[in-house]
Amino acid sequence: MNNPATADLGALLSSNAYPGRGIVIGTSADGKKAMFAYFIMGRSENSRNRVFVEKKDELVIYPFDESKVTDPSLIIYSPVRRVWNQWVVTNGDQTDTVVDGLLAGKSFAISLESRKFEPDAPNYTPRISGLLDLESGYRYKLSILKCTDGKGGACGRYCFVYEPEAGIGHFIHTYAGDGQPLPSFAGEPERVSLPADIDALADTLWSSLDPDNKVSLYVCAIDLETLEAESRLFNKNKKA
Repeated sequence: MNNPATADLGALLSSNAYPGRGIVIGTSADGKKAMFAYFIMGRSENSRNRVFVEKKDELVIYPFDESKVTDPSLIIYSPVRRVWNQWVVTNGDQTDTVVDGLLAGKSFAISLESRKFEPDAPNYTPRISGLLDLESGYRYKLSILKCTDGKGGACGRYCFVYEPEAGIGHFIHTYAGDGQPLPSFAGEPERVSLPADIDALADTLWSSLDPDNKVSLYVCAIDLETLEAESRLFNKNKKA
């Protein structure tokens, strides 16, 4: 039997100084919880000047120091929102696009048809998005919208749908690594192993992200029987 390779999440992050923004979705090792995580990194002062704030079923990004904000358009958004028993997580304001689509009866993929990669030439940062659907059973989806011609003219839209496996998740991020311009993520989401405990996942992610470039991390685990959610939040920027 040909089993697919499963990578160590901490090792993947430790070997990449700048994955940019990343989404991990999967199932705890004991099979009892759906798990997801979202992190942001930054190289510029504008990108590093951010914090996560949790508000009930929504995660919001705010500037840490409002006086230093130069361009809020691509750094301030709600990366996580809940719609019924569905959790949407993205790296931009397409969170609202997906939520509006779901409320209108559209699918995850169709909702994203109206969007494309970010207009930040020459990087053309991909838009990455995820959906945890616990409405009837559990499955999850990941999407990436990326520039395919290197000039900002053509957009490729890719969607991946997964059935849950205990202890397995899938990891997608905006950049393959550091560079000028930044190289976009390529290929399918990376198959990774997940622990049974939310704190183990959170600690692995936060400790493995590059200490200079990491900004914030949010991790959530949802009980598949009760649908109760618990979360962990890390911000590099903290008030004195």
